[in-house]
Amino acid sequence: MQRILSSQLHAHIGDTVRIAGWVHRRRLLKSVAFLIVRDAAGLAQVVVTDPTARAAVEKLTEETVVEVTATVVANDSAPAGVELTEPTVRPLGPPAVPPPFDLYRPALTATLPTQLDHAPTALRHPTRSAALRISAAAVAGFRATLDAHRFVEIHTPKVVASSTESGANVFSLDWFGRPAYLAQSPQFYKQLMVGVFERVYEVGPVFRAEPHDTVRHLAQYTSLDVELGFVADHRDVMVVLRDTLAGMAGAVADRAGGALATLGVTVPEVPAEIPAVHFTEALAIVGAPADEPDLAPAHERALGEWAHREHGSDFLFVTGYPMAKRPFYTHPDPARPAYANGFDLLFRGMELVTGGQRLHRYEDYLAALAARGEPVEPYAGYVDAFRHGMPPHGGFAIGLERFVARLTGAANVREVTAFPRDLHRLTP
Repeated sequence: MQRILSSQLHAHIGDTVRIAGWVHRRRLLKSVAFLIVRDAAGLAQVVVTDPTARAAVEKLTEETVVEVTATVVANDSAPAGVELTEPTVRPLGPPAVPPPFDLYRPALTATLPTQLDHAPTALRHPTRSAALRISAAAVAGFRATLDAHRFVEIHTPKVVASSTESGANVFSLDWFGRPAYLAQSPQFYKQLMVGVFERVYEVGPVFRAEPHDTVRHLAQYTSLDVELGFVADHRDVMVVLRDTLAGMAGAVADRAGGALATLGVTVPEVPAEIPAVHFTEALAIVGAPADEPDLAPAHERALGEWAHREHGSDFLFVTGYPMAKRPFYTHPDPARPAYANGFDLLFRGMELVTGGQRLHRYEDYLAALAARGEPVEPYAGYVDAFRHGMPPHGGFAIGLERFVARLTGAANVREVTAFPRDLHRLTP
């Protein structure tokens, strides 16, 4: 008999079926026992009245893996409107050691550090797994949208010979006796691949050795990177980003409706045109000094409130950041060279995306590195490619975990990360 999932039971009323999963909870009443079995699709209620079967159920511990063969009966008060009767329950392994928290409760009551210490079991809780389902749906939407716009998915090295962003902290390692680093981003490679495919994207891990210990930072996270050629300026990149976000939101709504319902959240509407303000205007909106070099988290929150109040938008572009705060490969605004042809996208008052137009002329790279006192040699393999013809291009990168955290309203990005890596955590 082929195994079916709990979500398929309603189509088998009156049939004998086989399900398998984990013991989610037992309720042992005087005349009847209820066994709740959890599988990847949800919960199934098993009704046990036979004394022998009940004795076997009483020996089961929560999270023990079991197989149940039983008859499907309609019952409006049971999960999904059906329950299983006259069961045969067979353990598929030894009795499980229950985790240090109750997975059957609507919310995990354990502290976040405890959950992270026991991530393999904590992630079984519907609220934790729901966030990961949303993450998977968002990535599917990211890929589908870009595939439809003739982008090509690429895969680039995560061990590199030089840092991507000059001056940033990197994780160093020994590469057969030579110094190497974990990649901070696929930035250099995705630019070079514009010279091959014109439009590329990548989904992969990036590593930042920045000693942040905040609710929004991880030392390793998943970056959704995009780069496209033959742009006029950064505004062409912003259009692609807007469409990509809309595709991601649509995929989450279509593919992760159950997860959204579990968390009680709705997918935000992505405006047909996301409102945009220049960096100098953003400073004025938040009342910051005109010579402020960057936006602080408090400024981002204030801008998020302003965008929602003035434009009814959860999203806001801030364009034209000072060149001094942007990487050396950033293209300056020809009309205002002190400011970049770049942008950040704020999502509900937090920076989610950084992007913009890149330099594409070899001489401009030499000048940019010289202006920052950087030697060319560490970047020679990257910069040399621009001698051989590269179109005007630009791109962006979305932090996946931060996107999901903002969408779900999670207070800490670690709540939506399966096995986070940060300043203090290398296990599990």
